[in-house]
Amino acid sequence: MENEDQYQQYDCLLFDLDDTLYPQSSGISVQITKNIQEYMLQKLGMKESEVPELCISLYKEYGTTMAGLKAQGYNFEYDDFHSFVHGRLPYDSLNPDPILRGLLLSLPIRKVIFTNSDKAHAASVLGKLGIEDCFETIISFETLNPTNNADDSVGAEETENIEPPNTGSVIPKTPVVCKPFEHAYEETFKIANINPKRTLFFDDSIRNLQTAKELGLHTVMIGTSHRTKGADHAFESIHNIKEALPELWETTEQCENVRYSREIAIEQPVQA
Repeated sequence: MENEDQYQQYDCLLFDLDDTLYPQSSGISVQITKNIQEYMLQKLGMKESEVPELCISLYKEYGTTMAGLKAQGYNFEYDDFHSFVHGRLPYDSLNPDPILRGLLLSLPIRKVIFTNSDKAHAASVLGKLGIEDCFETIISFETLNPTNNADDSVGAEETENIEPPNTGSVIPKTPVVCKPFEHAYEETFKIANINPKRTLFFDDSIRNLQTAKELGLHTVMIGTSHRTKGADHAFESIHNIKEALPELWETTEQCENVRYSREIAIEQPVQA
């Protein structure tokens, strides 16, 4: 008897959120960066001349500026940060995306969101795109960081050094669990019951994809057609998914045909 698994390579599609399910041209990410820098100025009392460079360097080292700020010992609550950064975003720049909705609904494969952002932001984005009901679950900041303790910063005397993925440098440890660090992926696998070897991961960050690849996931780079190390596939837009990966639909159809054939073979009455 043929094994149905040969017709279905993936049993889960794992999606990043920002700049993956909607284009970077929306301006959302640019405004997020501006709001983060404003938070650093207004709430953390940093010097204006230091903020832009520090914001970028912490993002590069830790995956999120927030994670870097916590590693540096800054004391603030996660909810306050997210409320300030995401509370003033131009969500109206996002429109319903019936094409993406149709693509997602046409694939009877588990679909999960894996984002560093908070759940309120994820809900706003998915709602504006009209695809909030297309996913089984959302792994958000709160999922991986269930506390909101302002005192969880790592002091200099308590710091354990860590090596960020693909950098070769050593930096202070952050209490924030997020991409691109392996622990965030491992926790996501456990929470969402994901088998990485049978999962296709979509993200716009090459660092996130490289970690994912090292952990056994199959990877898709969104936002460019140039495939680099760590990405199994690369295409400009999430809308290109069916054009670039038709096998997702073909294997599903084959699997359904096999099931249908078996049902006929079993249920067809035979007259002597």
